[in-house]
Amino acid sequence: MEPTTLTTERLLMRPFTPEDADAVHSACQDPEIQRWTVVPSPYTRADAELFTRKLSPAGWQDDTMYNFAVLLRDGGPLVGALGVNRSGLPGTYEVGFWTARAHRGAGLTTEAVLAAARWAFTDLATDRLEWRAEVGNTPSRAVALRAGFRMEGEQRSALFNKGIRRDTWTGALLPADLGLPGTCPHRPAPDVSGAL
Repeated sequence: MEPTTLTTERLLMRPFTPEDADAVHSACQDPEIQRWTVVPSPYTRADAELFTRKLSPAGWQDDTMYNFAVLLRDGGPLVGALGVNRSGLPGTYEVGFWTARAHRGAGLTTEAVLAAARWAFTDLATDRLEWRAEVGNTPSRAVALRAGFRMEGEQRSALFNKGIRRDTWTGALLPADLGLPGTCPHRPAPDVSGAL
């Protein structure tokens, strides 16, 4: 996939470049980002350089993960990071994100997630976009809910983070949730509330 840039009313979302290493390193010093995401802890300058110079470009090149630097459209510092990653199931991707501390609470991450979802449904022919977060990460869950993800429950021991298996909340967004067509038919489960 050719690296793609997305825009929203307030945001510019573009692939990371090596010049983003300082901003990524600075943002990832936040204990909340290190606690709730799979970024290394402690987060070093070498980690930021590996992410911006190698991992992010390689993901675009081999069509496995598409990482976006999230910036204010009118300029300014890095707002956050958002990735759309290929899942093991055909037509299924997972979204992940973090937001720099100074930009939390303004709805910017929800706006970024919705832009990435529309892009995934149209350009990647995604039929299911999944979201997972460790149980207790209520800010991430709030973003997912505001973006229209339907919560599907908890998965035990579904995330391996910093040497510990952790339980996760899970949710999904389908093209129809955003008024978009899917690439494959979807047959919702019948109502079996009265079944034995």
